Amino acid sequence: MKTFKKMWRKSVGRLPEWLKLSAMGVIALGLFGLGAVVAWATFMPIPSIDNFQSRQVAESTKIYDRTGNIVLYDVHGSVRRTSVPLEEMSPFIQKATIAIEDDTFYEHFGFRPLSFARAVWADITTGSFEQGGSTITQQVVKNALLTQNKTITRKIQEIILAIRLDHAYPKDKILETYLNENPYGGTIYGVQEASQYFFGIDAKDVTIAQAAYLASLPQAPTRLSPHGSHRDQLEGRKNLVLAKMLEHGFITEDQHSEAAAEVVQFKDAAEAGIKAPHFVFYVREYLEEKYSPEVVQVGGLKVITTLDYELQEKAQEIVTRRALSNEKQFNAENAGLVAIDPTSGQILTMVGSRGYFDDQIEGKVNVTIASRQPGSSFKPFVYATAFEKGYTPETVLFDLKTQFSNACAPSDFRSEYPCYSPENYDHKFRGPIDLRSALAQSVNIPAVKLVWLAGVEDSIGTAERLGLTTLGDAARYGLTLVLGGGEVKLIEMVSAYGVFANDGLRNPPTAILRVEDSNGKVLEEYTKKETRVMEAQVTRQISDILSDNVARTPLYGASSPLYFGETDVAAKTGTTNENRDAWILGYTPALAAGAWAGNNRQAAMNQISGLIVTPMWREFMDIAIAKFPGSSFMPPAPDPEYDQLPPVLRGEWNTNPAQGPHEILHWVNRTNPRSGPPANPAGDPQYAYWEYSVGLWATGQSIGVPGVPSPIDGQSGFRILTPQAGAAMPFGSSITVSAYYPLPQNVQSISYFLNEQPIGTANQPPYAITYVPSVRGPVVLKALAQTPQGLETNAITFTVQ
Repeated sequence: MKTFKKMWRKSVGRLPEWLKLSAMGVIALGLFGLGAVVAWATFMPIPSIDNFQSRQVAESTKIYDRTGNIVLYDVHGSVRRTSVPLEEMSPFIQKATIAIEDDTFYEHFGFRPLSFARAVWADITTGSFEQGGSTITQQVVKNALLTQNKTITRKIQEIILAIRLDHAYPKDKILETYLNENPYGGTIYGVQEASQYFFGIDAKDVTIAQAAYLASLPQAPTRLSPHGSHRDQLEGRKNLVLAKMLEHGFITEDQHSEAAAEVVQFKDAAEAGIKAPHFVFYVREYLEEKYSPEVVQVGGLKVITTLDYELQEKAQEIVTRRALSNEKQFNAENAGLVAIDPTSGQILTMVGSRGYFDDQIEGKVNVTIASRQPGSSFKPFVYATAFEKGYTPETVLFDLKTQFSNACAPSDFRSEYPCYSPENYDHKFRGPIDLRSALAQSVNIPAVKLVWLAGVEDSIGTAERLGLTTLGDAARYGLTLVLGGGEVKLIEMVSAYGVFANDGLRNPPTAILRVEDSNGKVLEEYTKKETRVMEAQVTRQISDILSDNVARTPLYGASSPLYFGETDVAAKTGTTNENRDAWILGYTPALAAGAWAGNNRQAAMNQISGLIVTPMWREFMDIAIAKFPGSSFMPPAPDPEYDQLPPVLRGEWNTNPAQGPHEILHWVNRTNPRSGPPANPAGDPQYAYWEYSVGLWATGQSIGVPGVPSPIDGQSGFRILTPQAGAAMPFGSSITVSAYYPLPQNVQSISYFLNEQPIGTANQPPYAITYVPSVRGPVVLKALAQTPQGLETNAITFTVQ
């Protein structure tokens, strides 16, 4: 302290005299003004504290369905409040509240100038104007005597009345009033009612840990509710309260440790009369964040939501019944469902679990806003990205067992890190397949190739444009993105699929039609916020594929639950590794709906079957489509450039048998597929890997020159794969040299020579080495295969520029 004082004096001593005098004048004026306020507040008469409760008007906020006739939730209903004297409240409740709300409560005079100044400064510097700085006394005044309007006048009134109140009444009486009237969520007011509601005990019997939970709630009663979806935030707030109690000497180290370790059991939160509870608390959290918890508690708001309660009731019954059946058959105990009008973004249905009050499955967690892996239901975003870049539904890729990791050899088909060689759902491979069939049948290998062609970062960008917010940095995923490597929310997936349904126009999901205050003044009202995020042609291509029953028949059968007869319905399923998530997303032009099934605790289902989630979704869709019939999908327009496209984009994968089959990287520039063939196909790091699998497949299928058993290019079968003959390679850059041999078991090694100088030897297919050319101009690359029958030779010429 002495050092600080010396530094202060020294710093002040350097200041100019006019600045010192000005500062002293400002300080003196501030002290005089503060003294005048204190004097005025001290001697002016104030209302009796006994009148506070009667003067407090607690008007009920009601949340309605979209008709405005059905009350989903009455925030107050019959207000639950039981007042008790301070001596009948656990001292831990008092200490926990003071520690987190106002740690100098017993020292100040109703107002803390420094805390207030800090709050004002934070508001000014951040522009948020959300800092409080209010004492417990100020909060009593604000709740009992004043409006909730956040104005400078009201704040001054609050400060003056708090000083007067503190002068006229004992601190204990002020604290007692605060603890008896504070909101703790829903219809619960006061610590006695809260203690009974949450713990089933009186306020006088509350433990330290229980007191810490109670002190945590007033900051955000809905968001921090132990019965809501944010238990982690409640735990963090409770731990902060305990730390503050220890910091201020209200509890000992041992008490802190014991309380931090205590597992508190909360009572069942079932309250009569609440309808669509997950949706209601989704709405209420929005209201509290926008208007403040105090306004929602006592502001008398009338909230007209977007919910179609008739459809909601049917959805809840379907989800509950199907989930209970799934638990017995598949160990999938929970499920959720969301339906949205894609033309407006209005949420029509939200079922967050099979039962809100079912604690056995953590039913209060709203799975529609929880992050889960989407599996193959993410694929349409990658396909849409590829179509935007110029690929077509007729584009052909090879569905073959393929190694995608450059850390492993193309012949190494392991998938353990650092290798990556995924399987298809049926462990079969189909050879050449067009993108329409690959997406409709959810084939994995072409999808992984397509995310390489479309780009991981661009695919994430597409998903984010359509409404997904949880994916983050592209570097986290790599090629696994297309198989659902990220985490997404069901409500955002349904909204994003709604963009496909709505011809590329996005309407953000909304739950609110109108909010009125207690005087009937409209505070907010739904307005359409539609923006174009994708060209209509691309979304029509996706819808055309996802509603193509012929294209998906090889996977689902001709009469699957995805087929609605004459009604156009697009749909995509998804499952995740380790059988943890089952998804289905689908839509018509008038309705988008998605369902999820699994376990909140991430336990695996005992199998992945279309019977887990699809029948639930189909039963709901039959009802929803009858109520919200949609028109047919608009078909994609003819492609004016189609006849000029590279053959592989038109479905022609083997137009030159003399060359043999090649993967798409051989024929097109992957970032601009309509621009013609690449100058150096082998320069793509995936080229040798994809070509290797195609070469093996071609040999087995005898594709090439008619009459020759196993050729690829009309030669003996042995050939240099990369680089291509006639290619132009940049000087000073590393190139991959590789070769194909039809019977690798007969090859002991393959050695490479550039202009007759040895550059390397490889022993395993595809016999790849890397090399940096040190000469310019035309060069001859020779490959010598050592076999039991002797040497076989293949040579090409390419150019180093």
